[in-house]
Amino acid sequence: MARTHTRKPSVLIIGTGFGGIGMAVKLKQAGFDNITLLEKAAGVGGTWRDNTYPGAACDVQSHLYSYSFEPKHDWSRKFGLQPEILEYIEHCAQKYRLLPHIRFNQAVRAADFDEQHNQWHVSTEAGDVFTADVLITATGQLNRPAMPAIPGIESFQGVCFHSARWDHSADLVNKRVAVIGTGASAIQFVPEITPRVARLDLYQRSAAWVLPKSDRPFSPVEQTLFQKLPLWDRIYRGLIYLKNESRALAFTRLSWILGIFARQARKEAARQVTDTDKLVKLIPDYRIGCKRILISNDWYRAVNQPHVNLVTEGIDHVDERGIVSRSGEHRPVDAIIFGTGFRATEFLSPIQIHGRGGRSLNDAWADGCKAFKGISVSGFPNFFMLYGPNTNLAHNSILFMLESQYRYVLSALDALSRYPSAAMDVRSDRQSRYCQVVQSGLEGSVWQGGCSSWYLDEQGRNTVNWPGFTFSYRFSTRSVDTADYQFSEPVTAGS
Repeated sequence: MARTHTRKPSVLIIGTGFGGIGMAVKLKQAGFDNITLLEKAAGVGGTWRDNTYPGAACDVQSHLYSYSFEPKHDWSRKFGLQPEILEYIEHCAQKYRLLPHIRFNQAVRAADFDEQHNQWHVSTEAGDVFTADVLITATGQLNRPAMPAIPGIESFQGVCFHSARWDHSADLVNKRVAVIGTGASAIQFVPEITPRVARLDLYQRSAAWVLPKSDRPFSPVEQTLFQKLPLWDRIYRGLIYLKNESRALAFTRLSWILGIFARQARKEAARQVTDTDKLVKLIPDYRIGCKRILISNDWYRAVNQPHVNLVTEGIDHVDERGIVSRSGEHRPVDAIIFGTGFRATEFLSPIQIHGRGGRSLNDAWADGCKAFKGISVSGFPNFFMLYGPNTNLAHNSILFMLESQYRYVLSALDALSRYPSAAMDVRSDRQSRYCQVVQSGLEGSVWQGGCSSWYLDEQGRNTVNWPGFTFSYRFSTRSVDTADYQFSEPVTAGS
């Protein structure tokens, strides 16, 4: 393919959470000025804009759950709270002058690759169409709430909402409340609402392994040191990274280490839960780490309260006044809150994406989501995913993975800049080989331990987690090897 003049391609990014904002910052710093970000809501922030439930916080330390290029020295505590994290993302969008590039209230409906011009046409629910040379998706994995199909839920006459769409107008004081689900969100909001409600029915499908959270506020002296001594801030962040990174071995190769944490969780539960019946129900019957390990200092105390009922039998249906369990017992409630997590394995849904020959991404992923380095998908040229298949972590900060992906995408765009009219499409054999290596790496990991979790798709395949160290992923994404890709001119060229 003959090299032509250099021209930086136009870029369209879907999403303005951590992924999209960080990618846009790096693009601007690299001289890419023709950038458009499409955001479905009226503000930036992604999951940290949407999840405003009481007690919403991060389970990764603040200094590591932030961009390496934009340190925040005045975090209020070791683990950031939702308002503070959202404020940080908003600060980054303003500081790096991204707001003029963002089109708000533009929920993407479809994206179609135009082979005649090697461009993407993206249509939104607002009726607008945007065109760009390159499409980058930054929609995340935790943006679509999972709502279980419970018979009769539409007939319920009380308040009903998902924790990711918290109804702040709902008055829960002295009310009978049912919480369905005991995952990461419920672990945080249940202790917050327990003191306010008259009765809480907590419906648990399976218990979670819960470890203490080493959280505390930072003192003004510590905040000053972080600000006045930037090197100390970097060292502190580095120490957190190394501590977290060491846990990768426990999840992938040395699972016996997790037994130490299991004993700690049992000990913590026994110390805080005096109700023996609840204590038995709160201890999981599956290997620790098989599902997401949760951290909290007040979960066990909250469940131990006498007005909290831990219900482990399944739900048969819901009627106008409450919930009927499979045993036939009817529990009247005034409000139902779903803490049932997200549809994490349905990457990019419900956006309809079509690549070469009009093939849909849904068809390409009929037997499971696959992507080269979790970023490129064969048959979908000039298309890059952030936080794609097998890039999630159970042991460290996703922002480290995102920053690795920024560098890879920038390297790809530099290659495209040398061939302005071209499209680059990852070779199918390279993608297949890469995915086989990833799946082989997952064999023997704790996530394959036999339990069902949001890490696994309908075929039981782990399409979510990265099977090793984050520094190995960073090394593998340090730059694009153009031999992994096919470069092609528009189909009309030379005709």
